[in-house]
Parts: sequence; structure tokens; C-alpha cells
Amino acid sequence: MQLQFVGCGDAFGSGGRSNTCFHVTGDHVNFLIDCGASSLPALKRQGIIRDGIDLILITHFHGDHFGGLPFLLLDAQFARRTRPLVVAGPEGIEARLAQVMEALFENSSKTKQRFELSVVALRPEEKRSFGAVEVTPYPVVHGESGGPFLAYRVEAGGRVIAYSADTEWTETLIPAARDADLFIAEAYYYDRIVKNHLSLTTLEAHLAEIRPKRLVLTHMSDDMLGRLDTLAYAAASDGMIVEL
Repeated sequence: MQLQFVGCGDAFGSGGRSNTCFHVTGDHVNFLIDCGASSLPALKRQGIIRDGIDLILITHFHGDHFGGLPFLLLDAQFARRTRPLVVAGPEGIEARLAQVMEALFENSSKTKQRFELSVVALRPEEKRSFGAVEVTPYPVVHGESGGPFLAYRVEAGGRVIAYSADTEWTETLIPAARDADLFIAEAYYYDRIVKNHLSLTTLEAHLAEIRPKRLVLTHMSDDMLGRLDTLAYAAASDGMIVEL
């Protein structure tokens, strides 16, 4: 199984990076975690076949994590996709998806797809199975608008992938990522403490409790990108592949 960082940037494209979108593939799995506004061109640029994707997990409704869905769904429609697709995310996702579809492409939410589209709301700390993928969401803290906000613990192919999503430090990150084979964690700043985002030094203070087997930092601001050569941890880059 492998995870490819289709995009690992923040909302403002710091460092010229694409918005958040991770592609996970294995013998029996093919899914995305988040689908930020720039995800469709990034997927095409990296030669990823969208028709094979069975599941898209959305962490929250900010545009750099959610705004690519209308483009991806319309591309699937015009490409005559027939394979079923599941989009799962926080409660309210069905209404939010219709709203963003209408905002970007009027009447698109009312168009009947050529393929079966299922939109599924996930409840915090309730495990759900999607074929060979088991997903447990955990609530995180990232402001008031754009939520609810979820981190994910994903079990597939005998491996565990955890993703913090965008959040300030919250204790729920410990069960979400404990002993994960791969923990993808936001590190927006190095040591600056701000509401709704996670700094690397704050994360470091809890790594002994989390004990991830592998840590990769993502969603970095210019502050972090300027320190890449000095970091003690792996940092994501667009196109980077992690074998699991």
C-alpha cells in the first residue's frame, strides 16, 4: 500500500504547493483523504486515474480541503464514469456539497450523475467500514465556521494511517494517531502558538504519548517551509510517495 501527497499545502498555496489531497492505494483500496480546490489539476498532473477512486474522506468544509469536489464530480460526469463513488465527511456534508456545487456551477447539484454517488455523514468516534477501508473520525478544533472538524484514523491493508487535519492541539489526537504506521500531522508554524492550528513544538511535546511509527509534517506555512533543511522530521511535498 502507498500514500501519495497529491497536495500538501496550506490555504494560501505557501511555497507554490497544491491544496490538501492524499491518494491511498493498495491491493483492495483506492481512496482520497481531502479534496482541496486545486486537487483535480494536481491529480491530472501526477497521472492519477480518477475513475479508480472509490472513496473520498473529507475532514472539514474549508475550501483548501473540500473545494475541489465540484470539479472532481463534474469531471467524472463528463468522463462518463460508471464506477460508484462514496464521499464521506462531517455531519452536514450532503447540504454543504450541494451548496458548493451550486456556488461554483449553477444547477450542477440537481444533475443526475451517470454513476452512483453516495454522500455519507460520519459521527465522531464511530467506526465505519467502506469495503476494505475502516475509518474512525475524531473531533478536532479548528474554529467555528467550516466545521464540524474531524481527524481520521484509517485502517486498510493491515496498516494504520492517521491524519490530524487542521487543528490546534487537542487530546483526541492521541487515540486518533497512537501507534499509527503513518501519522500525517499539521505543522503550520514552528513554535508560534495560534488558535486553530498546530505548531511543531506543540506536537513534539506529545509525540511520546502518540508513538507514531512514522511522522510526516504537512500544511506548512512559509515559517515552516523556510526551516525544511533543519527539521528532524520528514516533511511532505507535492508528489511525495510513502510506502506502507
